[in-house]
Amino acid sequence: MVSVATKTVAGLPVMVDEPLSNYTFTKTGGPADLLAFPETVAQVHALVDYAQIERIPLTVIGNASNLIVRDGGIRGLTMILTHMHDIQVTASGVTAAAGARIIDTADAAASAGLSGLEFAAGIPGSVGGAVFMNAGAYGGEVKDCLATVDVLTRDGQFKTYTNSQMDFAYRHSYVQQTEDIVLSATFALTPGDAQAIRARMDELNARRAAKQPLEYPSCGSVFRRPTGHYVGPMIQKAGLQGHIIGGAQISTKHAGFIVNIDHATATDYVDMIHYVQAHVDPMFNVDLQPEVRIIGSEPAHPEHHAGRDPE
Repeated sequence: MVSVATKTVAGLPVMVDEPLSNYTFTKTGGPADLLAFPETVAQVHALVDYAQIERIPLTVIGNASNLIVRDGGIRGLTMILTHMHDIQVTASGVTAAAGARIIDTADAAASAGLSGLEFAAGIPGSVGGAVFMNAGAYGGEVKDCLATVDVLTRDGQFKTYTNSQMDFAYRHSYVQQTEDIVLSATFALTPGDAQAIRARMDELNARRAAKQPLEYPSCGSVFRRPTGHYVGPMIQKAGLQGHIIGGAQISTKHAGFIVNIDHATATDYVDMIHYVQAHVDPMFNVDLQPEVRIIGSEPAHPEHHAGRDPE
């Protein structure tokens, strides 16, 4: 068994040079200099203070489902919030900590007969990540049901934002600009028939399983949808479906996904994104932009796989 190097930071045990491939849904990503898993708001605050005092970068990650961490890893301190997963249900909604899975939050709402989060039944991200990117599926988005968001600013202030203050748009929210750390979110929901709510969630999950390559590691839907187009069909028409770079492949099941079929690296993923953009953008006169968040440092010595397309 490989021992993990640790040190104490702000009174918490923190991993040193921990590979983030152990946590990302793509199973790729270089090491974090320091990696912490806070369990309380007070611990998050202490880590924010530590990063400020030490003048080191601070990166916050949720469930790492719609994320690519470059192979060079992340400098400074990284926090993964998945140990903050409390969910509380009331008669009119649900309040969930940032690290709770949005799937579990939707499930808790369904069990209480509360409607409004059905669209999130199969979204693998955390509540914090879902709020950060205004996650959505099957006609629903976080903005449709979010009431308030509690955050911690990078200089250590607690704030609460209302839905209107979050400036939601397609895969956008106000906290993307401020880099405030989402601590929890409250969703305003509507009482409904629990059996009907559960049936709708089951239907959406069945549709997702039928269309998406859930059997492989991936970062979910890779690109934002350009106005008037759907990404998967464009990639298919460009003849790119099934293309392989290193261990990454444009999914043969859904061309909007890039899957890890053989020990792919983050560089393989990023190279594939550029490959798709280089071929699809001129063909359809679009500007494909990643929906997936790409963070971290470039590797010092990037790998070059034989046969990689240079475009």
